[in-house]
Amino acid sequence: MSAFKRRHFRLRFWPTAITLVALLVLIGMGSWQVARLEWKTALIAQIQARSGAAPLDLPSDLSDPALEYTPVRLQGRFLHDQELYTSARIHKGKAGLHIVTPLRLDDGRAVLVNRGWVPATKKDPAARPAGQVQGRVAVEGLIRRGGWGGSPMFRPANQPDDNLWLWMDLPAMAARAGLERAEIQVYVAAGPVPIPGGYPIGGQTRLNFANNHLQYAITWYALAAILLAIYLLHQSRPPEKGPDHDSPRP
Repeated sequence: MSAFKRRHFRLRFWPTAITLVALLVLIGMGSWQVARLEWKTALIAQIQARSGAAPLDLPSDLSDPALEYTPVRLQGRFLHDQELYTSARIHKGKAGLHIVTPLRLDDGRAVLVNRGWVPATKKDPAARPAGQVQGRVAVEGLIRRGGWGGSPMFRPANQPDDNLWLWMDLPAMAARAGLERAEIQVYVAAGPVPIPGGYPIGGQTRLNFANNHLQYAITWYALAAILLAIYLLHQSRPPEKGPDHDSPRP
């Protein structure tokens, strides 16, 4: 008989109670990640299906959260003298910024349009005059919600006095541009349509969303299995030696 088979299991109260609580927590976290995986998978499928639909005219009521990533078609005139800049934006590994320009719609509303990326050397409109399209234009893009999506603790401070924005604070940006009848619930991210002169480069919206919940679930379940194995080994002891176990035989 092997040494493992000669070991016997002794149930001890505190190690068992602590292990049981920890196992419930670890398994619960793993199950929660499985539920998150199902939710995220369904959400990604909805967004990808929605973003691939035919563009609509911009709705008058923009309060529905499900409008995000809906393709829309806008017609109006760009207010180039009121453009804004979102900094620390990357395109193909190069740092730069996004050009956000108000568009005065035919119905009188003003919508902020993220026209796309430019290198830092092209921030000055004089460096990209061909891209400052004049007159009435048609723009297609995706509806996006503004605001900071992360923890408030890590929210960076925008610099409205310098017209530099790290996140889309739509009310503050509309105020900085001096817009009347501004839509401040959403903005529009322009699609990848070529612009005269090459800048800005549109189509900067990323639709490849990370979905790591399966890895997280496996990690939690693996930790639960490891903890159970450690508990079983810890609670198993070799048989106690009797008083005559080492005494010489006659």
